[in-house]
Amino acid sequence: MFYKSTRGKENLVKASEAIVRGIAEDGGLFVPESFPRIEKSFDELKEMNYKELAFYILKKYLDDFSDEELKACIDGAYDEKFENPLIAPLKYAGGAYFLELFHGKTLAFKDMALSILPYLVKTAANKTGIDKDIVILTATSGDTGKAALEGFAKVDGTKIIVFYPKDGVSEIQRRQMVTQEGDNTFVVGIEGNFDDAQNGVKDIFGDDDFNKELEDKGYMLSSANSINIGRLIPQVVYYVYSYVSLLKEGKLKDGQKINVVVPTGNFGNILAAFYAKNMGLPIERFICASNENKVLTDFINTGVYDRNREFVVTNSPSMDILISSNLERFLYEISGKDSEFISNLMSKLKTEGRYEVSEAMKDRLKEFYGDFATEEETVDAIRKVYDSSRYVIDTHTAVAYKVFEKYKNEIKDDAVTVIASTASPFKFPRSVNEALNFEQKEASDFQMVETLSKNFDIKIPKGILNLESKPVIHKATCNKENMRTIIKEFLGL
Repeated sequence: MFYKSTRGKENLVKASEAIVRGIAEDGGLFVPESFPRIEKSFDELKEMNYKELAFYILKKYLDDFSDEELKACIDGAYDEKFENPLIAPLKYAGGAYFLELFHGKTLAFKDMALSILPYLVKTAANKTGIDKDIVILTATSGDTGKAALEGFAKVDGTKIIVFYPKDGVSEIQRRQMVTQEGDNTFVVGIEGNFDDAQNGVKDIFGDDDFNKELEDKGYMLSSANSINIGRLIPQVVYYVYSYVSLLKEGKLKDGQKINVVVPTGNFGNILAAFYAKNMGLPIERFICASNENKVLTDFINTGVYDRNREFVVTNSPSMDILISSNLERFLYEISGKDSEFISNLMSKLKTEGRYEVSEAMKDRLKEFYGDFATEEETVDAIRKVYDSSRYVIDTHTAVAYKVFEKYKNEIKDDAVTVIASTASPFKFPRSVNEALNFEQKEASDFQMVETLSKNFDIKIPKGILNLESKPVIHKATCNKENMRTIIKEFLGL
């Protein structure tokens, strides 16, 4: 399996090199030259546990890793740090199956990939003979940051720097990051929104002079964002796992198609489902759920991507994004792998803030259904699922549920549906409690955690126990123009 850049000016590279580098030299994203196929029957796959299935799927993409290397990465990732032994269990509620992706240490779906990425990066660095310290540079809208910090903390030969929007994450998310231990970790609050942080990180990756300066000092930049193919591929696994789990439980017949609903801002999670379909997973419709930053909804429905709009701060902050990085990989596939066309689109996005795809690409968009949920609709969805099923969901999952309802009402489709439940309700306790009529304006988010646990008889996850009493270690802030300076200060340059 070889990987190439979506923008075409890069030679083919093996998986290990693509993982270590994170982003191609031409600014494009690494994509597989072709999609491998699921050759085993789903009846065979349903007998595998999560780790066995992960090995089967990942081996197809990471075929320059030996079996022993890959198994060591998987065993290190999917262990007791996940509180549910199934890793990604399914729960039926409100007419759909919720794929719970939040049982890792940081209570969000990012753990599913970021638990394994450090092992992949370290192994890949050894395989490619890299003798420099790898500096993981990451922008986060709240969840990726902590999951990446947790994964890379204290990993020899690496340092990790996370930029987050200072006023654009929940208090639980912020505390998870700024209390992170590990001498190789550094957390910085950006004066701006997530797109400012993400654009700053992308610009740094594309700054040849800055990268050369770091390399001369013994450092090499890489990424833990889903722009890294090593982040994206592990997410393919849980969609296959959800399908075979339903098959095992007798909820599906072999080959029966399902719909998948994903709340997304950066498009990576739903792209992983698209990759799974291209491998042979029977998915009929991708339902893309946005919050009021509905740039993806508008794109799916018109073929025009336009970030020239007001940025809205919502009660689903991890989706408060106007530039969806992983969409580039999807565009590459539906354009017929036309790297020159993709390069032009990305250039237009940078200079004009908008682009329009071809008529043939608009036709391919019909696989997707796009809609959004307002903050009020998000709250209503939390209430509705609880009232009907006594099941508590977070705000991001609620966005997905509301769009699922809109889809069913509009399309009249009763297909078995899997909703990606991307975060624990404990990650956003204030919004969830308020939705369920336990509003405490004077209470802290940590008191809200206790309220949520007590009133709904849900055990507080280990990942946030005693979080309030942990000392704040990271206090740095900067504006987007000073990101290079603060990176050099952290590295002692």
